[in-house]
Amino acid sequence: MTTDSEIVRNSIDDPPAFATIFDRHAPAIHRFAARRTSESVADDVVAQTFLVAFERRRHYDLGRDSAAPWLYGIATRVLHRHRRDEVRMLRALSQLPDERHGADPSGSVEDRVDAQRAVADLAHVLRSLSTPQRDALLLFAWADLTYEQIADALEVPIGTVRSRLSRARAAFRTTSTTHPLHTTATRRP
Repeated sequence: MTTDSEIVRNSIDDPPAFATIFDRHAPAIHRFAARRTSESVADDVVAQTFLVAFERRRHYDLGRDSAAPWLYGIATRVLHRHRRDEVRMLRALSQLPDERHGADPSGSVEDRVDAQRAVADLAHVLRSLSTPQRDALLLFAWADLTYEQIADALEVPIGTVRSRLSRARAAFRTTSTTHPLHTTATRRP
């Protein structure tokens, strides 16, 4: 199979060859973007990501066989342009009312309400993270990138990635130990 670096190199003289990079990576970039925004914004993010990648293909490090970290880095920067919408969405999720009181006693309704509350709590934690911490965490959790790939995508040293992920995990640990679902789940009969 032809490596991404070979395809990018070939696309410099034969621009339509770059379509293979799109075919290989667009679905994963779209999934990553859709988890951070909405489906419609994700479509725009993918289009902008590959437009930027195509325009910057001459600057691609041909020593890297996979273009995935490079593309995730571009997508992350494109997503920053949409950050205002993301912050508004997370703010709205964190403002969801606690509907447990007066809820129907059936388990499925209670489970949905608990899940809604958990999403609101997690959204609050995500919103409280710095943008660099959130980016590193989401590239790790949603894009399934390694620390090295995250460092490449964000153009930072691997130690910085470790630090950002450590701080993000600490924020989530604090929330998970104080969250009502956590205390219910850990109670003994």
